[in-house]
Amino acid sequence: MNLHVVILAAGQGTRMRSALPKVLHPVAGKAMLGHVIDCARALSPQRIHVVIGHGAELVRERLAAADINWVLQSEQLGTGHAVAQALPDIQDAEQILVLYGDVPLLRVETLKALSDKAGKACLGMLTVEMQDPTGYGRIVRGADNQVLAIVEQKDANAAQLLIREGNTGIMALPGEQAAHWLNSLSNSNAQGEYYLTDVVALAVAQGVGVQVCQPQDEQEVMGANNRQQLATLERAYQQRQTQRLMAEGVSLADPMRVDIRGELQAGQDIFIDVNVVFEGQVRIEDGVVIEPNCVIRNSHIAAGSVIKAFSHIDGAEVGPQCDVGPYARLRPGTRLQQGAKIGNFVETKKADIGAGAKINHLSYVGDAEVGDGANIGAGTITCNYDGVNKFVTQIGAGAFIGSNTALVAPVRIGAGAVTGAGSTITQNVPDNALAISRVKQRVIEDWKRPEKKE
Repeated sequence: MNLHVVILAAGQGTRMRSALPKVLHPVAGKAMLGHVIDCARALSPQRIHVVIGHGAELVRERLAAADINWVLQSEQLGTGHAVAQALPDIQDAEQILVLYGDVPLLRVETLKALSDKAGKACLGMLTVEMQDPTGYGRIVRGADNQVLAIVEQKDANAAQLLIREGNTGIMALPGEQAAHWLNSLSNSNAQGEYYLTDVVALAVAQGVGVQVCQPQDEQEVMGANNRQQLATLERAYQQRQTQRLMAEGVSLADPMRVDIRGELQAGQDIFIDVNVVFEGQVRIEDGVVIEPNCVIRNSHIAAGSVIKAFSHIDGAEVGPQCDVGPYARLRPGTRLQQGAKIGNFVETKKADIGAGAKINHLSYVGDAEVGDGANIGAGTITCNYDGVNKFVTQIGAGAFIGSNTALVAPVRIGAGAVTGAGSTITQNVPDNALAISRVKQRVIEDWKRPEKKE
């Protein structure tokens, strides 16, 4: 079937009280419209058309992609008018699926069911039974339970307002009738707009079948018109993710206090404590423990590693059985081999740390190659930047770097070598050698301390 998807994203969202277009407000770190586009892509349509209006250039810039046809709705005259703007680009469509840019929790399975049920010849509608349908159009059914029309709340009478079946606005339009229906809409209503929902009555009048699907739950079709609703969507999204993790064998100290802002792949027997945030693409293998208040972004943590509290891991590869933190920061390009240890208040960047190597505390190691079993003492700094270029520090296997050592790159510390505490190392150190670079200590007895002048 030749499927085209039209996503309506032209509204301003005045109740957001924001200069940012409504559809760009994030859920789980991604614009609401981005979620909807990804869901549409999973259906493999012929083309995705996004109707934009308020903040059009910013929306186009933030979500630019080759598979999107941007359609400008210069005047916001209603949902029917919005879909009609895309008609010139979808003349060959057998089905037009209409989605909304502020409904980010839709499941692909729900849309596929709706599309399949409607097919090429029927009008498909996604409706939902609600405890409180305030604000939603009501689904009016006849004596045979067939759908007759959708009545917007502002146009509904007292009896219609009691109906609990609400319209989500998501529809599958048969391509042959879509243009005729959209061009036949009237704006004779309380809002003075061209409602897409009016095509239901047109379909019924022409004897076109109306097929109805419903989502798994009410949350799936929730939109956001203000920041309170946006926060509700965020929590619903996170709950969906944590339920999946627990079903796959992950233990969460509190499912309400974990945030996943991207894609998290997790093994089994993992423990994640409270206030942990995952961003981007993260993979965690079996038996990993993540303590409270960590941020992990675009990283891989291998089996059996422990990430202690308040650690930040960004663009790093943590090997098996590693020990990281607390208060550690692994920056992009960090690679820890098996059993490596990064202690408290240690920062690494573009550093390859060998198996069993230790950087226990209060050090910066950047643009470095650290051999297996090396031990880097507290306060060590790799001086890798001269203000213009970056240089590499090499530390051999089994080397011992004394506390408060400055390694001025480019420099190589040989295997088994030792640097004395407080040294500034500017030249290569051979294997198994001792390097000391200190000013000779002087002791001045009976030293008189300066006194503050009156």
